[in-house]
Amino acid sequence: MSDRARTRLRSRTRARVRTSSAAGGRVPGALGQLALVLRTPAGAAQPLFGQAPKRWQRALPFVVVGIFVVTLLPVTITVLADDYAVGGGWAGALGVAQTVPLLLAVTRPLPAWLLVLAADTAGAVLLLSADKVAGQSWPWPPMTIIGYLVLMACLGLRESIRTLVGVWLATGVIGTVLSFSAPSGSMNTNALLFVLSGVMLVLTGALRGLGDAQQRVAEQESISEAERARRTLLEERARIARELHDVVAHHMSVITVQADSAPYRVPGMPEPVREEFAAIAASARESLGEMRRLLTVLRGDGAGGAEGADGERAPQPGIDRLQQLVEATVRAGQPVELSLAAGAAGAAPPAVDLSAYRIVQEALANVVRHAPGASTRVSVTVDEDEVLVLVVNGPARDAVVELESSGTGHGLVGMRERVRLTGGTLDTGPLPDGGFRVAARLPLNDPNKEAS
Repeated sequence: MSDRARTRLRSRTRARVRTSSAAGGRVPGALGQLALVLRTPAGAAQPLFGQAPKRWQRALPFVVVGIFVVTLLPVTITVLADDYAVGGGWAGALGVAQTVPLLLAVTRPLPAWLLVLAADTAGAVLLLSADKVAGQSWPWPPMTIIGYLVLMACLGLRESIRTLVGVWLATGVIGTVLSFSAPSGSMNTNALLFVLSGVMLVLTGALRGLGDAQQRVAEQESISEAERARRTLLEERARIARELHDVVAHHMSVITVQADSAPYRVPGMPEPVREEFAAIAASARESLGEMRRLLTVLRGDGAGGAEGADGERAPQPGIDRLQQLVEATVRAGQPVELSLAAGAAGAAPPAVDLSAYRIVQEALANVVRHAPGASTRVSVTVDEDEVLVLVVNGPARDAVVELESSGTGHGLVGMRERVRLTGGTLDTGPLPDGGFRVAARLPLNDPNKEAS
């Protein structure tokens, strides 16, 4: 899968996660949207909430962190200057170094953590020589703890579990090392910050993990849907190829018989001509053998038993069998009317004849599954150029069976493949009254052959 395709898949996946979560969420309104945004992981080069659908949601992290910075900066300077008796210059420098880097945490939380941790450690060392450190919190003053928890929230929503564990352990190690030189009479806040930062990392990391899990599930569902559609298409093509085998084999058998019998039907044929007919017959027999081997591959294995073998040997149906198909559908309880143009049976070549029958068969099967009890009209007309197959059903009178819970899902796929095989066109879609329409135009002459 290319990078562009992977990007499109991730975009569709995130949209699906947002849609499914919004549909199944219990918290309505803005709170529900905010909870959803919290669980949606941001990309490596995006700010927090960068995947949010609304502008105010994308701006929310910057606003919240900005409020903390504007609040903590003057409070930190005041507390350091008044309560710890730190000089005004040093208090201002520490206040800026410990709070302003929080603005970077929205887009680059790990570099912001390194800057803040370095500033907090330098502040703890500077407070060792402060005049009023006795009786105060050390090595982490209250403002430092609040700013550090904001930083931990940004980290937890962005970084991996391994990074979060390393950040948490580094916080504990640095606090423990500083504790060996704790000033007498100070209140050691190392354990408090260690526990609170761990709790914050666990909570925000869990939210990110939930968002990652939902995104992975949605990605797998998208991949599974694509693979299911691809497998359905391949299975339908293989089924069509198996059915067309009988049509092609019939013509090859006729060629073989004609080539073998030509010397007996035309007396006095020169020897070179006899050899030419013999070569044609041999080539036709070899082609039949190759086709049988190909059919064996398409069948997958020969474990179908006698019943499966008889089914494969049965002649392929055509327009002349539509009356029997409609009668069987009516006996099953589905009201169906058939309008078959005079001379339609036998007017089409074998491939078109088979395709017309299968299209009607698939359309009636879809009506039975998805619109039981609906009145249905089947019309087949033939002119000089094409066969027109039209199947129209009204709205269902009984309970409709959901598409996902029944059927193979091959109906429309099979119709499209059969129409594409014959070079025709297919038009399907719902009707204004709740019914459905299937219209297929199958040319009687192969357009590829005419073009060549």
